[in-house]
Amino acid sequence: MLHNPTRFKPSPIEDDSEENDEELEFYDFNEPEPGSLPGTLIIDEDASIPNIFLIDYNTDEALGIQLATPEECFPYLDTHSVSWVDVQGLGSEDILQRLGKVFNLHALVLEDIVNIPQRPKVESFDNQELIILHMVTSRKDGRGFYDEQVSLILGKNYVLTVQEEPENDVFEPIRQRIYRNRGVIRTQKSDYLTYTLIDAIVDGFFPVLEDYGERLENLQDEVVEKPTRQTLDKIHKIKRELLLLRRAIWPQRDAINSLIREESPLIDQEIRVYLHHCYDHTVQVIYMVETYRELAANLMDIYLSSLSNSTNEIMRFLTVISTVFIPLTFVAGVYGMNFDTSVAGNMPELKMPFGYALCWLLMFSISGGLLVYFWKRGWLFSPK
Repeated sequence: MLHNPTRFKPSPIEDDSEENDEELEFYDFNEPEPGSLPGTLIIDEDASIPNIFLIDYNTDEALGIQLATPEECFPYLDTHSVSWVDVQGLGSEDILQRLGKVFNLHALVLEDIVNIPQRPKVESFDNQELIILHMVTSRKDGRGFYDEQVSLILGKNYVLTVQEEPENDVFEPIRQRIYRNRGVIRTQKSDYLTYTLIDAIVDGFFPVLEDYGERLENLQDEVVEKPTRQTLDKIHKIKRELLLLRRAIWPQRDAINSLIREESPLIDQEIRVYLHHCYDHTVQVIYMVETYRELAANLMDIYLSSLSNSTNEIMRFLTVISTVFIPLTFVAGVYGMNFDTSVAGNMPELKMPFGYALCWLLMFSISGGLLVYFWKRGWLFSPK
């Protein structure tokens, strides 16, 4: 491809259940100070300088270039072709302000794009639709997921996308479809491109959820066979991560539904049918998230039950030992009273030949008899 993006910042959602004892990191909300002017932009210190990539296409050809300045977008905004401007990174207020002037963005729109994270939503402006969604992708090391905000501006002949991180997106298949003229995307308008981008974002949840399904399955085996304190930590982390996934996908359902329900001159009726498809996928993702959350809650119950069973096994063993030693203690106590054998009625067994050995034989017989009795009753060992 034309671009070689760099890393923006570490993922806010990481699974460190095995190799790292640090807590999960959450977003720092970039909100202006109370009393700030509307449209105030808050730029992260570690944010990378925005890279601007343009794909301009029609039925005959597709052009992909990297732009040096936002002003280079001007010639492509009033053509009959469809222009997709992809901005990757939020590290320059100057570039973002100039981008807002090029696309005639309202100051509040630019604030929502830059001051992350925002709740997924759809807002209508003059000749534009603002769509803010959350995009999740699996980490390459298989430990947790990335979560970033993606802002889409739908215009008459263009789509502007602004991503937090230049490295983790799900749009590469769409770029290839445009370049290689696969499907009908190059015969459609900008609203169809918007649909494909939304569909890619929603479908990006499925690989992440598949990873969590495998982790929950492995945890279930661990909880049943040999639960430990680390197992409990893993369950807590999965429950927290699934909660974050739920917070990301639930508002997106409402956002997509508003695109379907509210009339907009920028979205044809035919495209609304495709958006229904996105909505169905969103509902499916929500169903999977809720199912996995219930499984995680059930794993906690299974863990507590396994811990209780383990405690019962320990108490069963200690009870058996105590019960076996009760009669032995009684025998030893009786023959340790040291009565005078010369007095009639006192203990004649104290001077019996082999009395010591016979006493041990008696105690071993009592212990063995009790163990056999417990075993036959099924009290000694857990049933298989």
